[in-house]
Amino acid sequence: MPFSIATWNINSVRLRMPIVERLLDEYAPDVLCLQETKVPDELFPEKAFRRLGYQHIAFHGQKGYHGVATVARRPIEIVERRRFCDIEDSRHLSVTVQAGGKTILLHNFYVPAGGDEPDPEINRKFRHKLDFVAEMNSIRAEHSEVSASVLVGDLNIAPLEHDVWSHKQLLNVVSHTPVETENFEAMRLAGNWVDLMRLNVPSDQKLYTWWSYRAQDWEASNRGRRLDHVWSSPNLVPDFAGYEILRAARGWDRPSDHVPVIARFDLD
Repeated sequence: MPFSIATWNINSVRLRMPIVERLLDEYAPDVLCLQETKVPDELFPEKAFRRLGYQHIAFHGQKGYHGVATVARRPIEIVERRRFCDIEDSRHLSVTVQAGGKTILLHNFYVPAGGDEPDPEINRKFRHKLDFVAEMNSIRAEHSEVSASVLVGDLNIAPLEHDVWSHKQLLNVVSHTPVETENFEAMRLAGNWVDLMRLNVPSDQKLYTWWSYRAQDWEASNRGRRLDHVWSSPNLVPDFAGYEILRAARGWDRPSDHVPVIARFDLD
């Protein structure tokens, strides 16, 4: 069986534990990276994950906001809970996991959304987002003959024209503005990261992982954005076996506005 990593902005892990359990029961990824867990570490629902066979758990949380967690069916070791922009919020967690004879450094990110106004001079949330992405330049796709890197998460930027439902209409909307997309792609390339979701997908094919709660009928309007990403170091590309966007999960009971993405690698 391929080695699999799932990423999902769950928008409150305790509130949506029933659909997390559904994902793990039906798809059983080896590793699940969650964002926006919205729970302090002492209240993280460890027992629920352990009952499902996910004995290895790492988290970086806080009360009510943000938060990331990585759970796995195989051992993981915590590497770092990095602070960005000198702000004490919980947006990053890195662990190592063994697969296919390699030590994989796995970064789990929740990038700031940035508020509504795409002007850093009047919107401190947007300034924070730009500064956060700039600091991500220090996260490199480290790799060697016996190691590799993967970066996943809700990165809150849809970088390419067909990562949004309407490039023209969203050029001045936070998540797809030129200052975000250009800095984001420059950061990815500088870090030597490969965008696995676009690796074998034509650039003119629409890809979405998020549909707004504001839409009366999200499926009919289909006004999505690709805010969730899976990147790897170049040496994992030959082992990449594809990925799946679980669009149906947007229609599950009490859903997140994001859906899971599962990446698979030919590693045991």
